[in-house]
Amino acid sequence: KADASIGYPYGTLPRLLLFWLNKEAVQTKSRRIELGRSLAEFMRQLGLDPSRGGTRSDFNRLKDQMNRLFRARISFEQNIEFEGGETNRWLDMQVTSKGELWWDHKKPLQDNLWESWVELGEEFYNALIASPVPVDMRALKSLKRSPLALDLYAWATHKALSVARNGKQQFIPWAFLAEQFGSDYSDPLNFKKKAKAALQKIQAVYPGLKLSIVIGGIIILPTSLPAVPFKPRALD
Repeated sequence: KADASIGYPYGTLPRLLLFWLNKEAVQTKSRRIELGRSLAEFMRQLGLDPSRGGTRSDFNRLKDQMNRLFRARISFEQNIEFEGGETNRWLDMQVTSKGELWWDHKKPLQDNLWESWVELGEEFYNALIASPVPVDMRALKSLKRSPLALDLYAWATHKALSVARNGKQQFIPWAFLAEQFGSDYSDPLNFKKKAKAALQKIQAVYPGLKLSIVIGGIIILPTSLPAVPFKPRALD
């Protein structure tokens, strides 16, 4: 039904989908993202298992989260105070504006005659390609069971690049990380414990991330490298 509530995307699958959409948009320079004829092949690109059946199968969960994410809208809002008053700024971005999914979720291994595809919303696409930071899908697949690890990986790839470019180390308090990523943790000490464990997993798959855990937070070192080396642009 058109007026039915689809619900918010949640968990690791929408995060993996966003990473994948980001990668495809940057590589193809196109709002139209081809998902392919085979659901099984698409699932493998996300590190999911297309052969496992049942109500909690990867393809049933993926179907639900794709529907939630592709129809979602991401909003940013900022209140700015100035002498004499304040202003309120916001940006609403539709993740996708249209699409076609031809896959038969009861037969995920079967190829279809037509390609499945989505078209990214214009504002969302522009945000993705404005300042792209490459991520390693292999690393993401190894972190796919932890939403916190995926969130911290995304943050770390951006932060490590900016620190390396600036040439100066940066201290990040645990309180800042908890404010950004710890909404599911009522106990700050529990968040710190989980975040430290997640960062260890991230460093195992992203050895270019150089950081030190110190009292009160972490320090990102300027010797950090991008998660994926930048490819030199071809000369015109």
